[in-house]
Amino acid sequence: MFSLLSTATMFGAFTALFAIIFQAYLSSNELVKLTVILQHLRDLEVEFSVAGPRVAIGYGSCSDLHVRAVNFLAHNETIVSGLNFTDYTFDDITTEEEFLLNFAYYFQQGAAAERFTANRELFLRLVQRAKKSSSADHHWALGGNAPVIGSRMAMEGANVLLGAKMSNKLKSHLRPEVLLTGSLIEDDDIHLILEYNTGDTWGQLVSPRANRYILHNDRHNPMLSSLEEFDAALPDFNPDLFIVSGLQMMDNYMYHPGVREARLLKVQRQMQAQSPHTLIHFEMASFVELELLQQLMRYVLPYSDSIGMNEQELDNLRQVLETGRISLVADSNPRVAHSLDQARSVFARLNQQFVGNDATGKRRPLSRIHLHTLAYQAFIVSKGSSWKHTKQAAAKASLTAHRHVCASTIVNPDASYLQMDGSFAVSAKPGARRIPFDNRVPVSCWDESIPLSVDGDKPSLNAV
Repeated sequence: MFSLLSTATMFGAFTALFAIIFQAYLSSNELVKLTVILQHLRDLEVEFSVAGPRVAIGYGSCSDLHVRAVNFLAHNETIVSGLNFTDYTFDDITTEEEFLLNFAYYFQQGAAAERFTANRELFLRLVQRAKKSSSADHHWALGGNAPVIGSRMAMEGANVLLGAKMSNKLKSHLRPEVLLTGSLIEDDDIHLILEYNTGDTWGQLVSPRANRYILHNDRHNPMLSSLEEFDAALPDFNPDLFIVSGLQMMDNYMYHPGVREARLLKVQRQMQAQSPHTLIHFEMASFVELELLQQLMRYVLPYSDSIGMNEQELDNLRQVLETGRISLVADSNPRVAHSLDQARSVFARLNQQFVGNDATGKRRPLSRIHLHTLAYQAFIVSKGSSWKHTKQAAAKASLTAHRHVCASTIVNPDASYLQMDGSFAVSAKPGARRIPFDNRVPVSCWDESIPLSVDGDKPSLNAV
């Protein structure tokens, strides 16, 4: 009996040891694979250098208060029942219960969200609670799309003109090379950033992927208060690239009639005033108000050469273009084929609207889409356009995302993981070809035609 037990114990120990060694072997192989991929991405990103491009970026800024969501927010059982029986996608969040239900909805989907509350008392109460929390792991950071993008571009060697107003305290976190056009203010707008990881649990809810929920009560950003001072500085700066961002701060804000449209009309005129040699990029964001998206399609998108977005924003824009309805959430881990089909649809529809509708001569055909997801970067670029070195741009975007998230200039294989499959289909349509993922050639490029269905036009596009 003792012998049998000893044999069983030895066999069990051998099995456990084999499992540990095998797991270590797999981990070692994965690390080698990641190292090869990252090295070839690094080789690509430095293949072509650009000497000090002039980049103008608007609009706005804020001070971000980051907290760990599942430690900060108290869960109660009424939230789950509320998800089943309540309209939890409120146009405006006025109570803490509405806020918790809205957060829960996006958390269970693993979807990013950025929401406005007009209830200043509620917002300041949440901010004070976050600052005093011992478990929320809170920290402050420079916030707002424009300052964050501007700081990153300045770090990469660009000359940056920033359209934003901020306090002296927040300005101290801005890279000194960035030229700020907006006047100084006493109090910065604050954004409460509730972050969570893949697999985080909050009561009975489990997040399928890492993401964040943003709540704000902005006063400066919805009015684009830096617009006029930025406009005055643009002619002398003469940018190579003009980036429009931060317009999501206008979402669900309570304006007096006609005010928002008047501000967007000024943005349109600012875009129209740029030289034909200045490329214009519009950075999308989380929008839930249909009227605002329709205004963006009237005043902003027709004057943009390029748009950038994540998978949720892509699905939302496609839905509005195809059906006239908003999409609140999308697949948090979309297949490449599905995303490419959506991007093609958006690209074709926006260019179709351009053809024959440029009476003023100020509209611009869309020549570039940049889709950035957690797992991959994808580009559609018109062949012969002014956007060059797309393959290198894809590598740069991937590595820059890693550096930004990890707050490091070093790309560490130990802090990386590969989410791409061994191959991907270029379309979800039957018979679409598959492209294998090559560790030594981590960016795939091909040419294809995307029909606009306008007089049979089929412009040739370079897709990455």
